[in-house]
Amino acid sequence: MEYFEQIEHALEFIEQNLKNEITAPDVAGAAAYSYSHFHRVFETAVGETVGGYIRSRRLSKAAEELLYTDKRIIDIALSFRFESHEAFGRAFKKLYRVTPMQYRINRTDTIIGRKSALSYDALLHRQRVSLQSEIVMVPDMHLVGTRFPVSIEENSSIEMWPLFNNRIHEIRNRVLNSARYCIYEAHGKCDYDSLDAQAATTAFIGVAVTLHDSIPDGMVLKKFRGGKYAHFIHTGTTASLLYTYQYIWGSWIPYNKIELAERDDIECFTERFKGAVDETSETDIYIPIE
Repeated sequence: MEYFEQIEHALEFIEQNLKNEITAPDVAGAAAYSYSHFHRVFETAVGETVGGYIRSRRLSKAAEELLYTDKRIIDIALSFRFESHEAFGRAFKKLYRVTPMQYRINRTDTIIGRKSALSYDALLHRQRVSLQSEIVMVPDMHLVGTRFPVSIEENSSIEMWPLFNNRIHEIRNRVLNSARYCIYEAHGKCDYDSLDAQAATTAFIGVAVTLHDSIPDGMVLKKFRGGKYAHFIHTGTTASLLYTYQYIWGSWIPYNKIELAERDDIECFTERFKGAVDETSETDIYIPIE
């Protein structure tokens, strides 16, 4: 993993110089690589070009300054090396789908479009997972389980799973070899320009059933509405799920110009899920799209 350490040096160099004039060869030099070799290594490890990563990080930091400082937009633009207000506006709107002024007025530190600085752990994680999506149709389902409040910042599903698992035997008419689902329910909070870490919603954990005439006390029936979804496979612990979501929110959705649909997000745990702390566990993630 020696080259990972060199990539980490390159990422640190980028973070320290987001407001300075730097080029891809400068970053390669910080990693002690020749540029001809480095750009291939970087793109393999990070999933995008050096220039693309620098631009995304500058836009993400600029978005923070729009929300948390009173600096003029032109001053923010120039400080992050955009040659003009217009150039900054075009690049910003392409990523966030709103203008810098609209972003400031909305006062929402959005998750979609945000490019978090990559850590060493995140780099390792990207080598273990499939970050390519498959577009699939998920069918309607009836599920029985438990509903509870969550936000991205305060996700209590980890604590809820043992409680549910202890009672799963009470659910009658379960689908044979049924997967277990954690569904984050849509409540008008999944807009591109309004989804942030504090956005409150409800989560549902449960299993699919063939009949639903008997619901255990304290549980509820969910009528799940299917549709078109982008399917990702997360490999690793549940604690590292956030790294996969950061890729989906920060890279895959904006750069593929995906339109999100106002339907539930899904995590599906099949026999390929070996346990919450097993590095070989696979979790299916489904993101609703138009």
